[in-house]
Amino acid sequence: MKLFHKTALAAALAVTFLLSFAAIAQSTRSVEGKVYAQNAPVSGAVVYLQDSKTNNVKTFISTQDGSYRFGQLSTDVDYQIWAEYKGSKSEKKNISSFNSKKQLVIDLHIKG
Repeated sequence: MKLFHKTALAAALAVTFLLSFAAIAQSTRSVEGKVYAQNAPVSGAVVYLQDSKTNNVKTFISTQDGSYRFGQLSTDVDYQIWAEYKGSKSEKKNISSFNSKKQLVIDLHIKG
């Protein structure tokens, strides 16, 4: 009988964990894209992501092909994203909490 209770408890805990993970996965999103200057991908640009609730800023250095990615972003927060490279900036783009997409693709173009 004890084995049955332990098995049932383990199964219940596993289901609870999976449901919690699914809830977290549903309440997050990601943003990715490429950084361009003069229509060419830029390696080494700094991409900034600012959280509107806390004003915290995350950064990412664009890869060899100009790519960047931010994951695990809250769906109930607005963000601003922009890039800088060699003293020049892209326009700031807004990411609205009303946008229901889970994966956003935003390319950033450095002016200069």
